[in-house]
Amino acid sequence: MRLTRWAMAVTIAALTATLVSTTRAEEPKKLKYPDTKKGEVVDDYHGTKVADPYRWLEDDVRKSKDVAAWVEAENKVTTAFLESIPEREAIKKRITDLWNYEKISAPSRHNGRYFFFKNNGLQNQNVLYVQDTLDGDAKMLMDPNTWTKDGTVALAGLEVSDDAKLIAYGTAEAGSDWNTWKVFDVAAGKTRDDELKWVKFSSASWTKDNAGFYYSRFPEPKSGAAFQDLNVDMKLYYHKLGTPQSEDKLIYERTDSPKWTIGGGVTEDGKFLIVSIGDGTTSNKVRVAYQDLAAPGSKVVELVDNHDNKFSFLGNDGGVFYFKTDYNAPKNQIIAIDTKNPDKKNWKTIIAEAKEVLDSVDLVGNRFICSYLKDAKTAVKVHEVDGKFVRDVELPGIGTAAGFNGKRDDKETFYTFSSFATPTSVYRYDPATGESKLIRQAQVKFDPAQYEVKQVFYTSKDGTKVPMFIAHKKGLKLDGTNPTLLYGYGGFNISLTPGFSVSRLQWMEMGGVLAVANLRGGGEYGDEWHRAGTKLRKQNVFDDFIAAGEYLVKEKYTSPKKLAIQGGSNGGLLVGACLTQRPDLFGAALPAVGVMDMLRFQKFTAGRFWVDDYGSSDSSSEFNELYKFSPYHVLLKNGAKAYPPTMVTTADTDDRVVPGHSFKFAAALQANHTGPNPVLIRIETKAGHGAGKPTTKMIEEVADQWAFLVRTLDFKPEIGK
Repeated sequence: MRLTRWAMAVTIAALTATLVSTTRAEEPKKLKYPDTKKGEVVDDYHGTKVADPYRWLEDDVRKSKDVAAWVEAENKVTTAFLESIPEREAIKKRITDLWNYEKISAPSRHNGRYFFFKNNGLQNQNVLYVQDTLDGDAKMLMDPNTWTKDGTVALAGLEVSDDAKLIAYGTAEAGSDWNTWKVFDVAAGKTRDDELKWVKFSSASWTKDNAGFYYSRFPEPKSGAAFQDLNVDMKLYYHKLGTPQSEDKLIYERTDSPKWTIGGGVTEDGKFLIVSIGDGTTSNKVRVAYQDLAAPGSKVVELVDNHDNKFSFLGNDGGVFYFKTDYNAPKNQIIAIDTKNPDKKNWKTIIAEAKEVLDSVDLVGNRFICSYLKDAKTAVKVHEVDGKFVRDVELPGIGTAAGFNGKRDDKETFYTFSSFATPTSVYRYDPATGESKLIRQAQVKFDPAQYEVKQVFYTSKDGTKVPMFIAHKKGLKLDGTNPTLLYGYGGFNISLTPGFSVSRLQWMEMGGVLAVANLRGGGEYGDEWHRAGTKLRKQNVFDDFIAAGEYLVKEKYTSPKKLAIQGGSNGGLLVGACLTQRPDLFGAALPAVGVMDMLRFQKFTAGRFWVDDYGSSDSSSEFNELYKFSPYHVLLKNGAKAYPPTMVTTADTDDRVVPGHSFKFAAALQANHTGPNPVLIRIETKAGHGAGKPTTKMIEEVADQWAFLVRTLDFKPEIGK
């Protein structure tokens, strides 16, 4: 049971709405921003001189007094602006009320016991429980809310042993990607002495005897470099319970290729260790190796010795391994490889590539449960292990189904279902009979009949048809006056599917239109769709997003002055690029934890993984393309210019997309922006890229974002009682 595979959805109660009657303060004149010093740094990229006047803002806020002072000064300006918005407190109160309901995850079954997470409503972190039967009493096992007063230490990974007596779990502090792994004794109700440090981007995999587990880690960073230096030299280890980390056995490393990533997992029968060796990018192209655990002293044997394709291990019948792969199948297929005859000519197709993208597969109840993406919506099919089609899984509607985890011999599995206007529900599924049974449903006072969701297809700049979901209250008038929030991502083969979010539903409750565009660069239509938005074709993603905005204006959902754009991480880059390329099209922008300096991203922490999607300034051809759209550099090249109201959000301890990206972008935006529109940066403290963020911090951030849009898009929100 992995915490990273479970996303706790949030819901909203749409009660009788009333207009907030407040007297608006006069719109402020141009804000006075902190004086941000400029340096004289100039880099030479393949003969092109590029200035980087705010390089000093890359320094770690934990070590630089100058950066810490700048953060404090910027937050002071932003806080003053947000506190001047009359509706802010009512928005915060409403989102708090809506958030306050019981949330329960789909359970995971281990040795006849059910493990699940629950949040009573406003707890900062979700709490782990176990029960012997689905309708029996639940016992609380781990409550991360007791670890710190402010809830900034979170569970970051979870693996239950086969006998359900032990749990390996990771903790993350202040949102960091660095995890410390420990072991919890279920019967004793306490944590053992085992402690593993410098773990990142790794789960744990127990051996069949429950005596220890495999995990991956990086070397201990140099003093003061943990949160900025590149992550290289990942290695796979075995940890035996009750021994210090220094005695962990090194299983696999690649000293010849320090940028490669390494992970390992034990097969359900306990006979093999499957080793995945990534190419060091987010493309997940992997080599595959294995070790025979039944033969003491056996070596790791390469099965796939190149990085040409993606392989995801699904299960095995003895020495026959099943994989989901894009080998000869850009939209993925399931194949079998016999380790006794591993040559490619002997690889056997079990489930062939379909018209839709095969997104995920689970081998449960001796059947393959296959989740497909059909125009960014979930469709689930069940097949026998020999590939024979059994049935479609009947889902409650058009939305996102997730889960279906379990073991080969399990008689049941569980999944969640949600959509933009459908709160998350948990279902038990019987792979043998096909019966789905609702076992848990969010008790939210919300009437989905008040809202409507539809999917449209619009035309991008080069003629490509792009899908987009649009959701809003029923009865919407298409008169061009509706405040509209356009969200996008467009990268790393990640698909945006219809899911439930209490914050988004509050936006709709306030009278806003929500639009989610499925841009190229994502995984909605397979590898070709993904590659069409990468490297020298990255501009396609921005063109798709701009075309989405133009469609919403043309169809009179909104107008440029009422259209806001939002995105985080790679989506923050998306927003930064589009607001600098088409400032006339947008009335507000909310770029979050964005990659804003496209010439230096690969020099920090996990940035090197992104080269496969973005390219690198180390290449002359890729530099030229990156320099064209890099949001930070476009601001510097454009000079004085008017931009839409913008609130950049980041966190001071983000070690995924280091905050220097947002710091430099905000400094350049404030220095070059003309006119009265506010251009602010909101810098969260003791928080990272987003994972594990406490509920209190999430509520504060959402309230500030919606208040910012209420002010800058100039509308009176309907805020429910």
